[in-house]
Amino acid sequence: MLPMLIHPQIDPVALQLGPVALHWYGLTYLAAFALFMWLGSRRLRHAPFLLADGNTIWSYQDVEEILFLGVMGVILGGRLGYCLFYKPVYFASHPLEIFAVWQGGMSFHGGMLGVIVAMIWFAYSRKRPFWEVADFVAPCVPTGLAAGRVGNFINGELWGRLADPTLPWAMVFRGAGDLPRHPSQVYQFLLEGLLLFVLLWWYAKTTPKTGRVAAGFLVGYGVFRFIAEFFREPDAYLGYLSLGMSMGQWLCVPMVLGGIGLWVWAGRRHSADLKD
Repeated sequence: MLPMLIHPQIDPVALQLGPVALHWYGLTYLAAFALFMWLGSRRLRHAPFLLADGNTIWSYQDVEEILFLGVMGVILGGRLGYCLFYKPVYFASHPLEIFAVWQGGMSFHGGMLGVIVAMIWFAYSRKRPFWEVADFVAPCVPTGLAAGRVGNFINGELWGRLADPTLPWAMVFRGAGDLPRHPSQVYQFLLEGLLLFVLLWWYAKTTPKTGRVAAGFLVGYGVFRFIAEFFREPDAYLGYLSLGMSMGQWLCVPMVLGGIGLWVWAGRRHSADLKD
């Protein structure tokens, strides 16, 4: 028998105070929001948000407000996206369960659409260019995604596909049987969380053309998530779709294409502005 790692089966409840239970997954959400506030306050010191006189065109209150709107977008969009993308037939027959968020079921791609709506509303209400808002938000998001993957790992959910038993970090997730699997939550934590953050944060500080930081997020997340899906077990009720790809991979395709299109458009728009 080869030695294998065993998922520690951590209690999903971090703290119980009478009838009130504080879950680890909820704590990771709080960590994600706190990281956004901290990074957002530092992002204010980056061009083009920092002026030559040392003042900023955004305020700390702006960061708080975009976070509040973003949280609403993540929760509402993430839940609706899960219902529409992953279980449309079931929720069409059980519409009231759409509101049962405590039962689990959130979609990143739906949450992203919700955040886009929140950014549109923020830009319109504050009379700010939308792509300026998107470029501000994009580098502050991956650490929140990383925090979410920590929650997935603690809960022992969204495990990976079967792995070679000789793989040193192959892990047995009890909810998935007794065979070793890829710890895909860790892969996603490293790729779409930490690595994407480092790349976007560095790139944003180089003062690229307006819209290209947001484009970099779309392409970067789409590519990293597409790769990670090769190691993640697809949802049992969906399995593999056309071309042997998972739902997560198919949802990443328009992200990458949209990001490439935005990248090209931002460059042409910048060139046109210079000519004017």
